[in-house]
Amino acid sequence: MRIALFVTCLADAMAPQVGKATVTLLERLGHEVAFPSAQTCCGQMHTNTGYQREAVPLVRHHVEVFEPYDVVVAPSGSCVGSVRHQHAMVARDAGDDALADRATAVATRTYELSELLVDVLGVEDVGAYFPHRVTYHPTCHSLRMLRVADKPLRLLRNVRGMTLLELPAADQCCGFGGTFALKNADTSTAMLADKMRNVLSTGAEVATAGDASCLMHIGGGLSRLQSGTRTLHLAEILAST
Repeated sequence: MRIALFVTCLADAMAPQVGKATVTLLERLGHEVAFPSAQTCCGQMHTNTGYQREAVPLVRHHVEVFEPYDVVVAPSGSCVGSVRHQHAMVARDAGDDALADRATAVATRTYELSELLVDVLGVEDVGAYFPHRVTYHPTCHSLRMLRVADKPLRLLRNVRGMTLLELPAADQCCGFGGTFALKNADTSTAMLADKMRNVLSTGAEVATAGDASCLMHIGGGLSRLQSGTRTLHLAEILAST
């Protein structure tokens, strides 16, 4: 299968290893990965902060870039959530029904990584080996918007050599929330403290998730504590052999 990688802004700028791991994993499974170099921000940041009119050109560009592909994958529940739940809405609110229809068509072919692996490719054992103690944080958008449910856990349970540890209060937000962490810093910090306490209570060496943004937030806090616990994206663990 030929799959287009929608790498996302944050992975491109802050965590390129996540995009590389996604490609490594999919190619190891026998698929061809295309990287449309014209891709830019999907407009989630603009939409979430009330700048819907400014998001329209970004939505149009995203549609134009990914329209030629039958399958699109992103290592981010947050950005896939935006494509699925915001793009058509932004276009329709701007009075562009044709763009809304095109955006809907692209959205139906766009998947978060664990969705693609389990639902589309029918794979739960990707042949990974990662001999460490790991706990999994289900990010808000993947859990509530995309409803990926236990797909990431099903993939992690098949990783050889790994001990998967249950995270207490796993469904609680880590406090990042994009611009929420900037606009509501005190609340965000308190939520992060709860999340870090729960991560550390597991004794895990690694905390993983499907969104680089949440891992950046959690990892920054754990680093400041000099806890010795690090963060890795789900794709990085699944790509490990």
